[in-house]
Amino acid sequence: MLQDIIPGTEEFLAKGPSAGYIGFDPTADSLHVGHLTQIMTLIHFQRAGHKPVALVGGATGMIGDPSFKSAERNLLDEDTLRHNVACLEKQLARFLDFGQGDRAATMVNNYDWFKDIKFLDFIRDVGKLITVNYMMAKDSVKKRLEGENGLSFTEFSYQLIQGYDFYHLWKNHDCRLQMGGSDQWGNIVTGAEFIRRREGGSAFGVTTQLIKKTDGTKFGKTESGAVWLDASKTSPYKFYQFWLNASDEDAKNWIKIFTLLSKEEIDGLIAEHDSAPHLRTVQKALAKDITIRTHSKTDYETAVSTSEFLFGNGSVDFLKQLSHEGVLEIFDGVPQFNVSKAALENGVDVLELLAVASSVFPSKGEARKMIQGGGVAINREKVTDPASTVSANQLVNGKYLVVQRGKKNYFLLIAG
Repeated sequence: MLQDIIPGTEEFLAKGPSAGYIGFDPTADSLHVGHLTQIMTLIHFQRAGHKPVALVGGATGMIGDPSFKSAERNLLDEDTLRHNVACLEKQLARFLDFGQGDRAATMVNNYDWFKDIKFLDFIRDVGKLITVNYMMAKDSVKKRLEGENGLSFTEFSYQLIQGYDFYHLWKNHDCRLQMGGSDQWGNIVTGAEFIRRREGGSAFGVTTQLIKKTDGTKFGKTESGAVWLDASKTSPYKFYQFWLNASDEDAKNWIKIFTLLSKEEIDGLIAEHDSAPHLRTVQKALAKDITIRTHSKTDYETAVSTSEFLFGNGSVDFLKQLSHEGVLEIFDGVPQFNVSKAALENGVDVLELLAVASSVFPSKGEARKMIQGGGVAINREKVTDPASTVSANQLVNGKYLVVQRGKKNYFLLIAG
């Protein structure tokens, strides 16, 4: 999984506990699964006895890292950045131990030390130590200069600013190691070089491979966009489904990267999976581990119940613990109809409900025919009599009726 490493890094880490950092740019108010590789790097770093430092780039977020981007990002205003930083800090606290002791994680914001640095002081004290030739030799810069959009001075200066971050943490937090994805190699090396030129000090760095899916598509992306860690952006159910729907090859790779299971446990799960692939043992273990750590055990159990209901024979009882928004999220994409709760109080003929009050069926005749064939269920209870009625006491949460037409066609009736 390691990509590049500054010579001497392994020997440095072998000497004993040390501090190391990874930066996260607050370009949004949530991290996404693409950030999980670096979060896991910090987790393992801490579990190995070292001190993780999570840097949230309140200053660098105002500029935007040009590394292997095709165009310059939109710059964010200070209020938006402050909000994003606070959200990211809260998310990172779910994964790292910020308690007491030498291994306790620390969170820093580079805006705290950049806010009082004057431009002329920066270009005099920092800019003179790194040459333009050195900066232009980086692959990330070369690719942008060769592209159609070019590279602004704002983004070009990012190397110096991130290099100064490394120097600040090296000098003030005894942080001699920077980690990151392989796209950060140029910035990490620049920081180490800046420390050497300014103080004659030694600094180290290591990068990890960027995660890709075996089908060639980008990891962390779906048809609906990024898979966020924030439940309001990507529901725990959809988050769980992202991991559950991984291919066998991806799941076997990702369970080694994104979980804290031991090698023996992982080997056992893979062996069990290979003996009965249709049970998706590895995918289920992967989805369980990361959903619980990102959200909660309750969210995981609800996601499982939702999956069992939509794709198996689960009960509608799990809806009782969800908010209205949560129910709508689960049935996103499922046809929904509003029906009269007052009418249900007196009982509504099932054919009337399915073909007139709603459009589950285009006609009463078709509804009757499918009921007689045993193909209609309401709240998982099969409807056997076309002359039966549906009443308000059947409403889940006093609000919902889940109608199933055939095996896979769902409809949500919302009483109001």
